[in-house]
Amino acid sequence: MKEQNFNKTQTIQYDNKTNIMKKPQLISAISLLLISSQLMAQTTLIKNVNGYTFIDKSLTQFSALSFTDDTINKVYLRGEEVREPKGVIVIDGQGQTMLPGLIDAHGHVLGYGHSLLRVDLVGTSSEQGAVNRTIAYDKENPSMSWVLGRGWNQVQWPTNTYPTAKSLDKAFPNKAVWLRRVDGHAGWANSKAMALAGITSESESPLGGEIIKGENGQPTGVFIDNAMELIIASIPQPSLEEDKVALTKAMQSLAGLGLTSVHDAGIDQKNIALYKRLANEENMAIRVNAMLYLPSIDWQQQLQQGPFKTQDDMFVINSVKIQADGALGSRGASLIDDYSDHAGHKGLLLHETKELQQYIDFAMDSGFQVNTHAIGDNANKLILDLYQQAIKKSKTKALRHRIEHAQVLRLEDIPRFSSLNIIASMQATHATSDKNMAVTRLGDKRILGAYAWRKLLDSNAIIAAGSDFPVESPNPFYGLHASITRQDHNNLPVGGWYEDQKMTRAEALRSFTLDAAYAGHQEKLIGSLEAGKKADFILLARDILTMPESEIWQSQVSQTWVAGKKVFSATDVTSAK
Repeated sequence: MKEQNFNKTQTIQYDNKTNIMKKPQLISAISLLLISSQLMAQTTLIKNVNGYTFIDKSLTQFSALSFTDDTINKVYLRGEEVREPKGVIVIDGQGQTMLPGLIDAHGHVLGYGHSLLRVDLVGTSSEQGAVNRTIAYDKENPSMSWVLGRGWNQVQWPTNTYPTAKSLDKAFPNKAVWLRRVDGHAGWANSKAMALAGITSESESPLGGEIIKGENGQPTGVFIDNAMELIIASIPQPSLEEDKVALTKAMQSLAGLGLTSVHDAGIDQKNIALYKRLANEENMAIRVNAMLYLPSIDWQQQLQQGPFKTQDDMFVINSVKIQADGALGSRGASLIDDYSDHAGHKGLLLHETKELQQYIDFAMDSGFQVNTHAIGDNANKLILDLYQQAIKKSKTKALRHRIEHAQVLRLEDIPRFSSLNIIASMQATHATSDKNMAVTRLGDKRILGAYAWRKLLDSNAIIAAGSDFPVESPNPFYGLHASITRQDHNNLPVGGWYEDQKMTRAEALRSFTLDAAYAGHQEKLIGSLEAGKKADFILLARDILTMPESEIWQSQVSQTWVAGKKVFSATDVTSAK
């Protein structure tokens, strides 16, 4: 790499008769090369650590790590003598636990960034509590033309019913309010927002969506899946600079949680351009493996250009994101049979089967990994069927196509993941968040194929872990805790929710590291700490492999390093406060 750069910038003269480089130039070239190497190459040794990594998928312990610039050159296994060559920067790890940088295989970075700048409704205990929090936010941000927020979950409220515009109208008679549900598949609007969008009793629900109406035929203020676009279309779009601030803030926040890489689950051309700009400015705190959302503007042209990555591997596009159905909490997930708590309702498919087939075929033929959102058992069966046909036709089994969420599965569909080389991209905290309503929605029989991590692993499927932030918290230790215990932060239910589906600690860690990297075709680059891979790692004060399981979710990151650079330090944050 350095020789290539040298040859581009330095003219080397040869004798025409002998084809031998002239001596003065030879001396000059060698000198410059040596100087360049000394300036660029910096080796760092971090010793005295309680390290864990995966070697050949086996969990292995080590005591020190050496890297030059952004690449690991040596991992000192437990008991191996650690050498400290001259000129090497030596850092004492002080016995802290070192892990490969954690990877979230399914998140929404820009959405998370905007959520950090909007009213946070996660954890509200009632409809009025959500309204009160929105009022408080508006008082702190009076210049906002719309009040935007996210995170309400009616399932956690005493009423267990959808909110209505009436409660918002009392506080906001003249300002538009739009609040998305925690899963992003439903939204709550006040009357002002509906008036600006032209929503009346005569408005019809679009394909793949539903306008919830009361007995009087008037819209209640809740919009499901594709119907949300009726409101969203009226919301002023953020500027490019506002998006840049949100994206930068999001990546910095994620680094502070121990994430060194994220698979951004569905972005458009505008978002791609912004990532490229940040990458060119060397202003990306973490790596991003992005999925192009289908359909979006000019998606065919983007795919025809083929996969993309920056030279430093900080930004990659090698996959697409398609959405087959909605979410379970809002009853938008597409089920084969009726919802157990809503007779006559089976959820929603967001696209016609013909359209889904078109997107899948085009993407596979263009050499892209296809990642499709499917939550209900009908959506999962349909996507597995379409994948099976398309993989055979395109001969793209090696592309490791994915199903995002793979939440509710027929038992007979579970072995198909391994046989078709399809990765289950799953979010453990969805199980612990949904446990209070999932059985009600699905019944005692269907629940046996839902959130079925052990059944998938035992069938030789690979699970890539994530959080689906901002639907859930992006904190990966919440996901690790849920994977291992199947409990919430109150350690309930006792023994775990359907405890037979638990992961081991090693399996859970691998799903957030090596298996997540594999799901992004990056297992030779990141996901484990091995010679030749990138120096992406984190340091923790406590050992998640030995500490009480019930406390894993409380883990705090001391430092986060990406490409050999420290991008987060808890002490820096503490001192800044």
